[in-house]
Amino acid sequence: MSAATIAFRHLFGPGPTNTYPEASLALSRPLLGHLDPAFLAEMDHACEGLRRVWGTQNRRTLPLSATGSAGMEAAFVNTVHPGDVVVIGVNGLFGERMCDVAARCGADVVRVDFEWGQPVDAERLVTAHPHPRIIAAVHAETSTGVRSDIAALGAAKGDALLLVDAVTSIGGIELRADDWGIDVGYAGTQKCLGVAPGLAPFTINERAWQRRVAKPQSWYLDLGMLGGYVGEASGAKRTYHHTAPVAMVVSLAAALDRIGEEGLENVWARHQGAGDALQHGLQEMGLELFAADGYRLPELTTVKVPAGVDSARVRGYLLDRYDIEIGAGVKQFASSVWRIGLMGPNANPGSVALILAALKDAIDRA
Repeated sequence: MSAATIAFRHLFGPGPTNTYPEASLALSRPLLGHLDPAFLAEMDHACEGLRRVWGTQNRRTLPLSATGSAGMEAAFVNTVHPGDVVVIGVNGLFGERMCDVAARCGADVVRVDFEWGQPVDAERLVTAHPHPRIIAAVHAETSTGVRSDIAALGAAKGDALLLVDAVTSIGGIELRADDWGIDVGYAGTQKCLGVAPGLAPFTINERAWQRRVAKPQSWYLDLGMLGGYVGEASGAKRTYHHTAPVAMVVSLAAALDRIGEEGLENVWARHQGAGDALQHGLQEMGLELFAADGYRLPELTTVKVPAGVDSARVRGYLLDRYDIEIGAGVKQFASSVWRIGLMGPNANPGSVALILAALKDAIDRA
């Protein structure tokens, strides 16, 4: 397979999506040193852009130097003290991962399970334990294509910290960290933000900061050692403890500028329109959607594989014939569900028409 072929894949899976052109072009700019004042200005610019897409005024909002999974770990290692009760809503793979990470931090995990394809229920979570230290949930569950009501959780959380996974939601659907009461949140760059994988947009408010772990078990992800990159120092006095991924930060800043120019609410509307059109088209083809009606993500559609159709064969045909990559389901749904992403620049009518036509051809030939 040639490099050119790989470069022109149409990525409609749940993982890395196609990037905004501005983000790709920014990667080709001459590199700055990670201590260069010009780079520090780029970092400040990126952090300000992240505040907009998070819907927050949190000073400590920054792109962590790793993917969204490290954002998850950073969220827990900096807030969970051994023995803390952590209530976690599990309605898919990433809720399960939250449980694993929290347990490794020494948490007393109270796992509240929901049927895959359904949203988490706020009342069940907030009543699962009388005095939890943290309540955690996934806003947009990547494994199932379901959106949960984070605002309802924030309104009922009481004294607990609300920790939220926004990997698939940030930059694609409504997200209002401050208004919804999110205390700690992490995300990824490779989905609706339209940037290559490699950074974890992160935010933590003052309330959570005052309760943080003084010496987290992870040196690399210790937020207390990242002060210089979140406005706690300035210029040459800035502190650091590892080399920032300069090109990725510059690429992120360019994508956030592009989103700002379009208008964040317009970007949300574009994702919603594309998702609605795709889901309507799939149903017109006679296919059944997996996620619960009323809670379906526009940016990530889950659809049941028709009876008698070989999922892997269809996905292979799409890749070989059309250079289109869609995702399989997860765990028990690996061969019975497809996951189709319309994220970032892919959230447009042309992408909808392409995937619908290609998928129909692939199913007809399966």
